[in-house]
Amino acid sequence: MRALVVAEFYPRAEDPVLGVWAHRQALATRDAGADVHVVVLHRLVPAKRDVAGGPRQAARSLARKLGQPRRTELDGLPVTYAPFVSPPRGMAYGSWGAWATRALGRAVRHAGPFDVVHAHNAVPAGDAVRRLGLPAPLVVSVHGGDVYHTAERSLNVARTFTAARLVLANSTGIAERARRLGAADVRVVRLGTDVPGPPGGRRDGPPTLVTVAHLIGRKRHADVLRALTELPGVRYEIVGDGPERGRLEALARELGVAGRVVFHGQLPHEDALRTARAADVFVLPSTDEAFGVAYVEAMAAGMPAIGRTGEPGPEEIAALGGGMLRTTGDDLPAVIRRALDEREALGRAARETVLAHFTWERCGRATVAAYESVLAAR
Repeated sequence: MRALVVAEFYPRAEDPVLGVWAHRQALATRDAGADVHVVVLHRLVPAKRDVAGGPRQAARSLARKLGQPRRTELDGLPVTYAPFVSPPRGMAYGSWGAWATRALGRAVRHAGPFDVVHAHNAVPAGDAVRRLGLPAPLVVSVHGGDVYHTAERSLNVARTFTAARLVLANSTGIAERARRLGAADVRVVRLGTDVPGPPGGRRDGPPTLVTVAHLIGRKRHADVLRALTELPGVRYEIVGDGPERGRLEALARELGVAGRVVFHGQLPHEDALRTARAADVFVLPSTDEAFGVAYVEAMAAGMPAIGRTGEPGPEEIAALGGGMLRTTGDDLPAVIRRALDEREALGRAARETVLAHFTWERCGRATVAAYESVLAAR
């Protein structure tokens, strides 16, 4: 079976961490028996933050994008980058598939033919595949943003769901949202994580919390900083970068907790994992959290995780086993205290939950089974 994976978020020279979960799923799918080729929709327009940094920063950003090799291999997987341009994100994001279609067509002609096409997100990847009219059946993975935000602004999400032979959701809650938007056949395929060796004993030093996430408002890093004021002696390590960093650093100073907070910035994936797994508790009380690979990556190392009540990802993980605590927001200090007090028992339960439900091997087998079901129904 030859499978074409089309993705907007995928590792590249300028950002080797971007969409690493999509790469890991592609590798797991290959290891489960599929012949996988990846096409990345590679937008050449400099990011808004680079444009705001002035002409030189914008020019450097464009040079990095233009320097991306068109064809390469990542971990033995053939990857083709399809460069395209499009208007600014804003209200135009839902139409990016139309702008990327021609570039996708050129890449597919070089790499095809394929038995099945798997697009990550309804737009722009799924929409570009739909517009291209490939003969292979379309499978679309939904990761949250398309059903939370883009569907409100663009009909192309619903159009892609209608065109798809199968929609894969990363949690039950996201599957329900996809059905409401017109997806006829939906199944849940959960993402995974590598599982390190058994953890050692309790860590030395002060109790430490960690968050691995982009520094944007909905990730709610500020809630954790405020909770620290009620948790004397507890440290907080933040892995990731983004537009909220300056505001969060100022808030930490204002709250008097800056001496207990470390901003690591964005780290390579393996370094991020190593840093996170050296802490005691993973905390990410974010909103609009469709799944959250970072939760299960931490839990795999025997760490309790804290997410927000009512969010699809944390609710899905908690429903399948132990080790995931949830907060309403107001009770975050108390939930953190519980996680620290019961760390060893919760950590063991967290690891067992991951081993039973959230390995990459399991994800790869489930993805191949989804492809096979589509081909059998032709």
